[in-house]
Amino acid sequence: MTSAHTAVRLQAVSAPDQPDVTPALEELYRGFEQELLVPLWTEIGDLMPAHPRSRAVPHLWRWAHLVGLAERAGELVPVGRGGERRAIALANPALGGRPFATPTLWAAIQYLMPGEDAPEHRHTQHAFRFVVEGSGVWTVVGGDAVPMNRGDFLPQAGWNWHAHHNATDEPMAWVDGLDIPFQYVTETQFFEFGRDELSAAERTTPERSRSERLWAHPGLRPVGVGEVRPGTPLLSYKWEHTDRALTDQLAVEREGFGGTVEPGHAAVRYTDPSTGGDVLPTIRAELHRVVRGVETAPVRETGSSVYQVFDGSGTVTVGDQTWSVSRGDLFVVPAWQAFSARSEAGDTDSDSGALDLFRFSDAPVFEALGLDRQETVR
Repeated sequence: MTSAHTAVRLQAVSAPDQPDVTPALEELYRGFEQELLVPLWTEIGDLMPAHPRSRAVPHLWRWAHLVGLAERAGELVPVGRGGERRAIALANPALGGRPFATPTLWAAIQYLMPGEDAPEHRHTQHAFRFVVEGSGVWTVVGGDAVPMNRGDFLPQAGWNWHAHHNATDEPMAWVDGLDIPFQYVTETQFFEFGRDELSAAERTTPERSRSERLWAHPGLRPVGVGEVRPGTPLLSYKWEHTDRALTDQLAVEREGFGGTVEPGHAAVRYTDPSTGGDVLPTIRAELHRVVRGVETAPVRETGSSVYQVFDGSGTVTVGDQTWSVSRGDLFVVPAWQAFSARSEAGDTDSDSGALDLFRFSDAPVFEALGLDRQETVR
């Protein structure tokens, strides 16, 4: 250890609840440091706090600002080998400049100009795309061309070849989410370049992908399909289905039969049709709808989340931060920070007349490890 480490350690000797400082104790600490040893009694408050203390902080990114910068990047930065994607990551201000929204989650705005192709590659990181506005881009996953339209959620498990092409004369932006920080800290990441160009067959623009024709039928699984790899085989979850599910939940609640998270707050989770579990092994995705004038109960939980306002407007509170938000805005909810949302009672541009929030989190990791915990803050 360096002399700086030694100084810090000796300062801990005289901290409250530590043994009295004596020459013998100081010599003991120096012996520990020479052998690269650390006594637990000087570190327990940091290593074992009473509750999670996230390195991330609550933060908000305005969609209008992100799109403006992405447009400028579209004019100045080409897409191709090297950078691979014109993706601009959200960097949590408390994470040392790393392109991480939270210690486990990565989020970015990706921007594709008219006629552009983002070249094929694959990586072990699990990923998705969520479209808050626009259309005209097709993502091609394993040769399957999947249309991207407003409100669509498009997951893609790790180690699948994928590329994107914009078949229109308009640019398009969307949000990418990945588990890059999680795989970075666990040192499990792999990456490979693919082909430089897509085939003519892959550059088609079908209304429905092959995965949708096989897997997008509620309650029905294709019998002739062989082994399914980890991660959902359905590559597109259409907004029309999400919207209908939320609308029906609220209608059932109004009829007096419950069915919602809490009064005026409906939510759906995107699931793998082959297992019923989360769409990706490390990422959970949901869409929440908060009726006008309703405020959700403040909830805190282990793990972290990133939200994007799909539609409507309102206010959100994360820990001690409160922001007014509208379509496209993104914000972070770190571990064990209480979150609540209120839909504005006035007019909005939302088709539903409510605040619609897309959310993704690292919940599957914590549930698999038995580390998930949630509580409502009274």
